[in-house]
Amino acid sequence: MKLFDWGGYSAIVTGGASGLGSAAAEKLASTGMRVMLFDRDESSGRAQAERIGGWFTRVDVSDPESVADGIATTRKAIGTPRILVNCAGIGGAERTVSRGSAHDPALFEHVVRVNLIGTFNCASQVAAKMVVLQPVDEDGGRGVIVNTASVAAYDGQIGQVAYSASKGGIVGMTLPMARDLANRGVRVCSIAPGLFLTPLLRDLPKDVVSSLGKQVPFPSRLGDPLEFAELVNHIIQNPMLNGEVIRLDGGIRMTPR
Repeated sequence: MKLFDWGGYSAIVTGGASGLGSAAAEKLASTGMRVMLFDRDESSGRAQAERIGGWFTRVDVSDPESVADGIATTRKAIGTPRILVNCAGIGGAERTVSRGSAHDPALFEHVVRVNLIGTFNCASQVAAKMVVLQPVDEDGGRGVIVNTASVAAYDGQIGQVAYSASKGGIVGMTLPMARDLANRGVRVCSIAPGLFLTPLLRDLPKDVVSSLGKQVPFPSRLGDPLEFAELVNHIIQNPMLNGEVIRLDGGIRMTPR
């Protein structure tokens, strides 16, 4: 069976200004898709859009109204998206109890709101626009949603209670969302990356980066965002990938700290 060519169709990549989102946006643009970047970083977002021949609009994924405005801008500029790649996310490290004090509830809520609720906001609103489109392939496919979880959803480390909860929610959301949309021709998958050389890790000392890479069984290095982007593209192209969470981690299982 020949894989469907999504070139020429419209795509949204959230968190597209940097890191995994930037790499995914570049890959999709290279296949001929018209790519709109959602990000809060307007300067970096516009610069990346210009580099890849894409579009940018400032969106706060944690705000449903901002997401709705971003989708409206996308539809006006490049048409209704057939592809959504959710990469927007933040970190946040704090123990459940530290020095006798409970975890800051505002921090917990903020991490969950951006990572989990932000992913849901974009996925649900874009899906509502996808399902009314005409099918484009022989299976009746209308679109594809790819979310970004993390190995922290399974192997959360000390201090990652908020982050792991947010990413675990994405894992738990994947199958029911895929089932919800199956009869409408929209597939949903998630990727759970391990240690990747994103801006957050790139700023660490070289010996620290090398030490982190050695924790990965094979290949013993940090992942390249382009490897993440290649998997995003394969999920989009392969019609039998649906309702699945794929670990992309070189076989790592995170230690407690």
